Amino acid sequence: MITFICYPKCTTCQKAKKWLDDNKIEYELRDIKSDNPCVEELSQWYNISGQPLKKFFNTSGLLYKSMELKNKLPLMSDGEMLSLLATDGMLVKRPLLICDDTVLIGFKEQEWKSLL
Repeated sequence: MITFICYPKCTTCQKAKKWLDDNKIEYELRDIKSDNPCVEELSQWYNISGQPLKKFFNTSGLLYKSMELKNKLPLMSDGEMLSLLATDGMLVKRPLLICDDTVLIGFKEQEWKSLL
């Protein structure tokens, strides 16, 4: 089963959801604001994704900017970054598409097409 993790008010998430629905792809919807991923989930997704951990941060978000994370992340360990991501779903880049052995971060239609 595919898990689609999003913030319903996010326009990119809305586009991604519409794309999934239009392509009749079944998924389980998870609101990142009300059901924030825990450290264990984030760690697992990070390992599966093959992406740098920084890619999991919503760098355009207000919380990211107000916490001045651009300057702080380079000084943090992976464990510290995962713990920080687990504190608030608004720090996490979205949408996330979680499949068995693949994690897609953000909505890039071509990437999603090739996977699904």
